Amino acid sequence: MTDPEYSPPPGAVAEPEPPAAAERVFGDRLPLARRYCAALATAGVERGLIGPREVPRLWDRHILNCAVLGELIPASAAVVDIGSGAGLPGIPLAIARPDLRITLVEPLLRRTIFLAEFIESAGLEVTVVRGRAEQPDVRKVAGGADVVTSRAVAPLAKLAKWSLPLVHDRGRMLALKGSSAAEELDRDRDDLARAGGGHAQVLECGVGIVDPPTVVLSVERLPRAERRAERNQAKRRR
Repeated sequence: MTDPEYSPPPGAVAEPEPPAAAERVFGDRLPLARRYCAALATAGVERGLIGPREVPRLWDRHILNCAVLGELIPASAAVVDIGSGAGLPGIPLAIARPDLRITLVEPLLRRTIFLAEFIESAGLEVTVVRGRAEQPDVRKVAGGADVVTSRAVAPLAKLAKWSLPLVHDRGRMLALKGSSAAEELDRDRDDLARAGGGHAQVLECGVGIVDPPTVVLSVERLPRAERRAERNQAKRRR
């Protein structure tokens, strides 16, 4: 696909051409998505954020795989992406869904520098916070969100303890997972309940866009009054 509006950044090497599905996902913001792909393929590789073997798979395995998560997020939601790394899934979401208010949380300096540089060059309205999700100062800045996202950050039990305190009651944690998501959910239901989570389910998004579809574990933060009942249900499922 050739995009007449796209101009590679100065000094950029040729990045993979976007598949036809990219236009369906990003629409008139596809040039921004291509700019991000080019940044990952160059600076991302040079700084050790993306492995060079991932470059041919940037669109399907990384960018589109993350962008389709927007199907599960309501309009104008406040989203916190924890352990954002090179910006996945936060940056693709920000490009595909400019209505979202996105904060990226990442502890490593070299990664936050990459994120800040790209966000400024692309003109995205995204906030970068250096720190870890479990730190009180990060919770103070990024807490109260509608949705918290993550990708390849930690096992579910630990992830819930980091993620759920960042959303308000009835907010959701959306964790991109692999084919073993259902087994992970069965294993960690008790931990989810102890962390204040409930109504957990395995969802798919991007059906017909990415192959295989993106697998997401969705967990709702329950109001305190409902948490005991959820813990009791988790015990009965053993």
